[in-house]
Amino acid sequence: MCELLAISSRLPAKITYSLEEFSTNGSRLRSNRDGWGIGVMRDLDAVLLKEPKPASDSVWVKFAAENALATTFAMAHVRYATRGNHTMENTHPFRRVLGRRPQLFAHNGTLSGLDEWVKQEAPSFLPIGETDSELAFCILLTRLEPYYKSGAVPELADRFEVFRSTCSDMSTLGPCNFLYHDGEVLFAHAHKRVYEEDGEMGEPRPPGLHLKNYSECKHDGKLSSPGLEVALQHQQTAILASVPLDDHDWEDLDEGTVLAIREGEIVRRGSSLG
Repeated sequence: MCELLAISSRLPAKITYSLEEFSTNGSRLRSNRDGWGIGVMRDLDAVLLKEPKPASDSVWVKFAAENALATTFAMAHVRYATRGNHTMENTHPFRRVLGRRPQLFAHNGTLSGLDEWVKQEAPSFLPIGETDSELAFCILLTRLEPYYKSGAVPELADRFEVFRSTCSDMSTLGPCNFLYHDGEVLFAHAHKRVYEEDGEMGEPRPPGLHLKNYSECKHDGKLSSPGLEVALQHQQTAILASVPLDDHDWEDLDEGTVLAIREGEIVRRGSSLG
């Protein structure tokens, strides 16, 4: 299964990944060995580091594990391929530009029948690769594009509603745990996820994402877990992950939870259900 991770903070946090270890989270039966990727915001742009091969074979993974990245936002994805070849263009996160801002997107799940939407939606953003995940990203950006026509960044309420309604539509096609960063705000949708149950992979069920929220007075300045270390520097920080990374203070997000997180603070919360 795929694994998702996102970190949003008010001030730059130092993040060290060991994706080879992180990729083992949540399952002993499946090894997430079809690709990995990290997206990091730096100033007004984003840096992507990704490869369509096992993390254990990568010198770049070793580089990320040995060199802390300082950023206010990072997104990571470890891929278990269900659609599309093991190629760079099919490896998450995906990146586009909208409104002169970098857009990053990663997905856990499979959306069956999304290709049929292309005939109706005629997206102005087109996928480079073959995955349903990138196609979902392109449809989301196409729906957001009209709000950027004035040249100004749209109101958060408008961006949130487009994201929420798109998640609502796509959740009818299969599990859609989404992480989307629009250059300013992290949007997340928690849906369903496949879990290991009694030695077998079960049917998708919630929670699809877990949330850990740090405030200035409630942590000791560091999160350490297998494959990840974050120096929080006593500041507001929010972490989203497919599975809890330690045994303390994680919120299991209800099915359909939609979040907007800016600088580590939840600024809007809603639901894709109903």
